[in-house]
Amino acid sequence: MKSDVSLARVKQFPILMWILLFGSFITRGSYYMVWPFLAVILYDKFALSATHVGLILSSAAVISVLVSFVGSALSDRIGRHPLMYFSGLLYIISFSLLAQANSIVGYALVITLCSIATALWRPLASALIGDIIKDNSTRELAMQSLYFIVNVGCAVGPMLGLWLGLTGEQSSFYITAGAFAFLLVLLWWGFHQHKKFDSEEGGNTKTAVIDSTVNNHILTPEPTQTHAQAKVKKPLNNKNKSQLLKVLAADKLLQCLIFANILCMFIYAQMDSSLIQYLTRAKVPDLLELISAMILTNALVIISTQFLLLKLMASLSLVNRIQVGLVLLMCSQVWLAVNPLTLFWGWIGAIVVMSLAETILFPTMNVHIDRLAPAHLRGAYFGAASFYEFGFAIAPLGGGIILDQLGGSWLFFITAGLTLLVIYLYSVLNDLPRPDFTKFKPQSTTE
Repeated sequence: MKSDVSLARVKQFPILMWILLFGSFITRGSYYMVWPFLAVILYDKFALSATHVGLILSSAAVISVLVSFVGSALSDRIGRHPLMYFSGLLYIISFSLLAQANSIVGYALVITLCSIATALWRPLASALIGDIIKDNSTRELAMQSLYFIVNVGCAVGPMLGLWLGLTGEQSSFYITAGAFAFLLVLLWWGFHQHKKFDSEEGGNTKTAVIDSTVNNHILTPEPTQTHAQAKVKKPLNNKNKSQLLKVLAADKLLQCLIFANILCMFIYAQMDSSLIQYLTRAKVPDLLELISAMILTNALVIISTQFLLLKLMASLSLVNRIQVGLVLLMCSQVWLAVNPLTLFWGWIGAIVVMSLAETILFPTMNVHIDRLAPAHLRGAYFGAASFYEFGFAIAPLGGGIILDQLGGSWLFFITAGLTLLVIYLYSVLNDLPRPDFTKFKPQSTTE
């Protein structure tokens, strides 16, 4: 019965949601054809140390996180659509340039542009789902579906790239640029269809009100406002901006959550950066095949277990689900620390456990923020949540330094210890104070 209910909710997705799902599939698939191999490309081309590669990737990511927060908060006032167009265009430009870069400085600059585009796009997509789907359960399913389809793309991308001989090839970035160009066209069409639907829905509502008033002999119909009209934004004044900052500063639960998830992202991001550098420098056999197999395993585990785990954990609170995921994440780090370099299937096994952790953690974190955020501050809260990305941002540099100074085993023992700290932080969340959100009611939110 529950699956029937879920299927019914999926059928309720608006066309814009389906476009977002399809676009996420094609863009993530093309993205993962080559992006995970960037550290290998930098090492092969310039013989950079793990610390230097980490510095390039971390610098780009730190800048992108700062831009992401500003952009996401701005989206509450100027709208998601213009910023999504901008970030999509930035994707196209940056990936096209990345296909042509031939110097360390060139790579560093273009990687920064790519990271900014990625950091802008993710919170905008999450906030857009909240805008177009009002029912809480349907919105949670939509976020889970987006995460699911992204991982389908992640599974298909590297294996398709390996089959086509594109894995690790710099020219493959043109494919990603083309995928985003196609997505922008789809989004333009989807936004117009959604606006037309809102207008028709508003017209039907107005007609129904008029009919009702005539039947009740009321000559003056009640004024109505369409969903599209309700979305018209006005800029916030300086007083409102100051109030917004005060609300975020007073939300101690949010601050603790951000710090805990920064650590969580730092731990998880070692798979994308430091683990690949570790394997590259250790010259493990069949390196490219192993990296592709790990990415494929990660995506396949998520695809095959996401909704099963969601059903099994339905009775648990969001925080308890996250704590289960954290225990699995800690186990995976210990496994990576002790796995012999030449044991191919050992690496795959550790990735299976880490992927189960990711399957639980990542979509639940998005839902957690959605539940915590007041409706009129959703963009700002998702923007604040983008500070999680600092964990991803500092992971390449932090992991690279530990790799150069202590080695791979110590890196993963340290991340296992950090996971224990994150588990503790989640255990005290509910005891932390939150502000009175009624004190922040922007007067110029709508027309």
